[in-house]
Amino acid sequence: MAEARQRHDWSIASSVMALLASVHRDPKKRRAFKPSDFDPFARKADAGQPIPADVRVLKDVFIRKTAETDIEQGGSHEG
Repeated sequence: MAEARQRHDWSIASSVMALLASVHRDPKKRRAFKPSDFDPFARKADAGQPIPADVRVLKDVFIRKTAETDIEQGGSHEG
């Protein structure tokens, strides 16, 4: 019950915050705010979703960075 009360209170507060922020924004530079922008209980659509990546990207990030670090530290890299 306590969590439901917090969610309810945050939904009201985030609606008011979104309204105030939208009123004071520059409409040419920024979109209107949504209550979910301010609600800590609102779930983000992209949160927890894996980012699709090719194996080459992972190789570039993990293997080549390690090789560059080894060379910078004076070690040799065979590969």
